[in-house]
Order: sequence, then C-alpha cells, then structure tokens
Amino acid sequence: MLANEPYIAVDPQLVAERVRARRLTRLYNLTTREDSEQRTALLKELPGSMGSNVWIEPPFFCDYGSNIYLGDNVYFNFNCVLLDCNTIHIGDNTQFGPAVQIYTAYHPLEAAERIKGPELAAPIKIGRNVWVGGGAIICQGVTIGDSTTSGAGSMVTKDIPANVFAAGNPCRLIRQL
Repeated sequence: MLANEPYIAVDPQLVAERVRARRLTRLYNLTTREDSEQRTALLKELPGSMGSNVWIEPPFFCDYGSNIYLGDNVYFNFNCVLLDCNTIHIGDNTQFGPAVQIYTAYHPLEAAERIKGPELAAPIKIGRNVWVGGGAIICQGVTIGDSTTSGAGSMVTKDIPANVFAAGNPCRLIRQL
C-alpha cells in the first residue's frame, strides 16, 4: 500500500489498523473544547507525527491516521476526511476550510481490474503556509507547493506550484502571489 503497489484492503492487519483509527476518531469526535486535555491525548495517538499547536475541529475522519504527518500550527475546520492509505505530509502553518477531503486512495480505471479487488494509493504532500478552501478535494499523488491558496470547492487532480492562487474544477492556476 505504502509502496504505491496494489493492495487488498480487507487484509486483517489493515482492517485492525482502520478499526483502531475509527475508535480514536469516534472518541475524538465526541469531545468538546472543554475536553482539551482528552482531545490532545487522543490526537497524539492518531497521526504518524504531529507538530505543536495542531487543532482539528470535530468531526474528523481518516482511514489509518498513522500515515498522516502534520507540521506545527496546522488547522482543520469541521468535517474533514483524510483517506491516508498512503502518506499525507502537511507542512507548518497550513490551514483547511470545512469539509476538505484528501484522498490518497484510488481504484483501477478498468472495470475488469477494479472488480478483482486490489486498490491503489499514492502519497500527497501539502507544503507550508498553505490555505485550502472549504469543500476542496485533493486527489492521490498531488503536491501543493508552499504559500499557495487553493480556492473553495476546488478539485485538485494535479500538482500546484508554490506561491500561487489556484481554483476550479479541475483546479488550475489563477495567478501568482
């Protein structure tokens, strides 16, 4: 899975890892701001690594959690979904609007291959000082450069360079910053 090769999602080890993530996110999603110590403790158990001053508004959903690497000062607004079947690296000072979806997972395009069951996943890298607007979807294998803004509702299917504003479906360069 992490080697960008086909994998079987119902493998017992992968199922156990997803069950662990579901348990942690379910507990996390039940917390309130007043439960900040409990929230922080739960959040420390979930990602592969996490910098300081990370804030994730519940509800939050992910597949494994352990494949998510967060820098310092990362913020996720409500209702974000990270399908971390491969690694998701997020740089310092990066913020996400509500309902952002980040998908490392994907499936074969040909139906005959797809129905055999193996799935695929490719890593996603989001740089430092990035803003991703609400409702954006970031697809497998994408890199978003430092100090970039991706507009609300964008469908990010290709790499976005540093220091730009990009938006749309599909997401495209609007202007240099």
